This record gives sequence, C-alpha cells and structure tokens, in this order.
Amino acid sequence: MKKNKLIIFSAPSGSGKTTIVRQILKEFPELEFSISACSRSPREAEVKGKDYHFFTIEEFKAKIENDEFIEWEEVYTDNFYGTLKSEVYRIWDKGNHVIFDVDVVGGVNIKAKYKESSLAIFVKAPSIQVLEERLRDRGTETEEQIQKRVNKATNELKFAAKFDKIIINDNLEQAVLDTKEIIDKFLKG
Repeated sequence: MKKNKLIIFSAPSGSGKTTIVRQILKEFPELEFSISACSRSPREAEVKGKDYHFFTIEEFKAKIENDEFIEWEEVYTDNFYGTLKSEVYRIWDKGNHVIFDVDVVGGVNIKAKYKESSLAIFVKAPSIQVLEERLRDRGTETEEQIQKRVNKATNELKFAAKFDKIIINDNLEQAVLDTKEIIDKFLKG
C-alpha cells in the first residue's frame, strides 16, 4: 500500500510559492492541493472551496473548539488560517499525496506532526526589495497591507532553516525545475 505523504510549501507573501505550487500540480498527478481555511473575505476572482474554505471569525473559532484543524494560526488580528483535518483525509482517501501552500508557522507545525512522511519546502524571493515589488505588482492590497506583509516577511525568513529544502525564486523556470527534482526524489523514496 502506498504511504500517504505530505509536501509543504511555505514562504513570505510575494515569494512566488503559489505560482510554483500550481506548476508542480500540473507535473505530478498523484499530488492534490489541500485547500486551506481562512476567516478573511475572498479576494476578487477567489472561489469558495477552490481557493480557500472561507469562514466567518465565529465559524473558524468554533472549528478550533471542535478540534477540526491539523494546524491553525491567527496570522493577523481576527485573521485566521488553518488546515482542516477533513481536507487531508479527503485527499488520502482518494490515494493521493497532499500538497500544502501554507503560512510559515503552519508549515513548521505540519512538519512537526508528520516528520517522517512530509517534505517541507521554503520559497524565498531573492531579497525583501524584490518581494515588496512583487506585492505591489499584484495590485490587490493597500499600502498599509503591503507594509504589514513586508514586516512579517522579515520575521518569516528566520524560519527558513526549519524546512527541509530552500528554493530561491529569482528565476521562476529554474525554481520550478529545482522543486520538481526535489519532489520527485521524495515521492520515490
């Protein structure tokens, strides 16, 4: 029987992890994306149940009380993110491996719970300045939100050493190739 595995991607906002994860999902049909839960409103073009499981703050807190998360965190005040147990089991029940695109603390927490069966990858932008430019280029956040994310990124970078592998995303094509090679070895191991 195939052993259930987890691949965890974490990074500061603007590092390009979501873009890399999307490319990886195209290359590995045995991987399935774990849809995170959050308590924020959907951004334009985000779809409930596809991009995130969106909950009110009260609904999210009730799920915490009911022990429905593998991990969760209050990323900003009243802005919760987490990984539902039901999401992981849904993927494993189909015989697939789970791929996560999660906050840095969430990534460390998942790795701690599933040491032997997980691969944790930290994606870094080449610099804080490049990261800030990428956030601005998105055009999805206010100046205040951008500054919050840049400040948070400085702290998140301190977690990189807790991950199995670090990918520097200064050339997306190369970052994807490096990531594919790492994942291929892990899945075959």
